[in-house]
Amino acid sequence: MNPRMFAAAALVLNCVFGVAIPVGLAGAQQAPAHDPTDDGKRVFKAANCMGCHKWHGHGGGGYGGDALSLRKTELTREQIIEVIRCGRPGTGMPFHLRGAYDAEPCYDLKREQLTGTMPPEAASFLRPREIEAVTDYVIAHVQGKGEPTFADCVAFFGEGSKVCETYKKTAVAPATEPNTSPRQAK
Repeated sequence: MNPRMFAAAALVLNCVFGVAIPVGLAGAQQAPAHDPTDDGKRVFKAANCMGCHKWHGHGGGGYGGDALSLRKTELTREQIIEVIRCGRPGTGMPFHLRGAYDAEPCYDLKREQLTGTMPPEAASFLRPREIEAVTDYVIAHVQGKGEPTFADCVAFFGEGSKVCETYKKTAVAPATEPNTSPRQAK
């Protein structure tokens, strides 16, 4: 039986009789889908974006600075790329492109025009494809998302991370006391 027919038969058996047959038995096992933004997540970690924006992209004060929330940003893809390439003048957001403001103009400005407001240089430079990858990761997994969840944390750090424990929902119902009304107390 070819794999497509086997999959169709397995689906019919599952729907009609409630019999679950692993489709992988047909010899056509599929590898887990590769998320095209995995490279961007790797760059987000390696470039230490989480040092200021935190792992979930909410930013705020704390262990890395007072970064803006990537979850709330309304910047376009092109604007996010420019901010990563060029940093943000007058803030702590570093530039990640080698030659920014010198060989590569940023915001139509050169270094000499930014006296006192030149953004810091990142600890390591990124290649243009890495800048695009981290931008695509932010757009797909961070921008416009609500509060971070346990699932978001596991997707970022992996299964079993102790960091994610604070995001677990503890759905423990409050203990109820037995009904001790005067009538039942007899």
